Amino acid sequence: MDFSDLHGVFPAVTTKFHADERIDAEGTARHLDFQIRNGIHGVVTCGSLGEASTLTLEEKVEVARIALDASGRRVPVLANVSETSTREALRYVQQCQKIGVQGFMVMPSVIYAADSREAMANVRAIAEAAQLPVMVYNNPIAYAVDLRPEHMAELADCKWLMAIKESTGNVRRITDLRRVVGERYKIFIGVDDLAYEALALGADGLLAGVGCAFPRETVALYELMKAGQFAEALALYQWMTPMLHLDVSTKLVQNLKLIDVLAGVGTEPMRRPRLPLVGQEREQVIAVVQQALRTRPQKYRSVM
Repeated sequence: MDFSDLHGVFPAVTTKFHADERIDAEGTARHLDFQIRNGIHGVVTCGSLGEASTLTLEEKVEVARIALDASGRRVPVLANVSETSTREALRYVQQCQKIGVQGFMVMPSVIYAADSREAMANVRAIAEAAQLPVMVYNNPIAYAVDLRPEHMAELADCKWLMAIKESTGNVRRITDLRRVVGERYKIFIGVDDLAYEALALGADGLLAGVGCAFPRETVALYELMKAGQFAEALALYQWMTPMLHLDVSTKLVQNLKLIDVLAGVGTEPMRRPRLPLVGQEREQVIAVVQQALRTRPQKYRSVM
């Protein structure tokens, strides 16, 4: 896969489970097919939203295989690398290479808050072992490691590093990256409720969460922004925003799986220690989604 034209909407897909916490291969494949039919440009498996922290290495490879089979090469499949050691990351990458993933998204560090030297060495080691296109997932809010623009400039000589998922929550970072590294990397925004702002500043795509349940609407937002139809895009974005806020939460998995259920496109079971929302938390999400469904723009409605 050539990342030189990488763009668009790449949902960070949820992993579907049966009630007994076994992976629901059929449900995961069905949900992926729904998104692909509605125009997404690629998928990322087993990220934070995909409950990577509750899956074994072998299960994450299984989910990548499910995604590859479901995609049928209609869109590229990127496997997220979030192992707690470089050693295990390399083992995971090797197994994903064997089944044919088209690329990887790499977290610089997960549990250990690595400094920049350690984080860059980790990313470089994984990319050079993968020898496939790599997107660096920069999320200092969740993982306490920030690869800043000057670090990405230092990594620019590694030809396998081709994109950045930017999740600092600070939209200024898009401009700072462009100023320092120019067009060297494709830039994806990883914060749902900064999608409009990031695309307006020149981001190449969205690594979306709510897009799992509303893929066509999310693709429409991207396409309108790239076409310069900012007023129409803003109206669509404002409709989506209350749901987009639900992605920016420590309970994003619970929130977005409930959104899937309410939208009629997925199931809710998750792996413990996560539990489905109850009480006021659940009622608030239901109210937000029901309002969105009542006012849903028919022009961009996802097809079941």
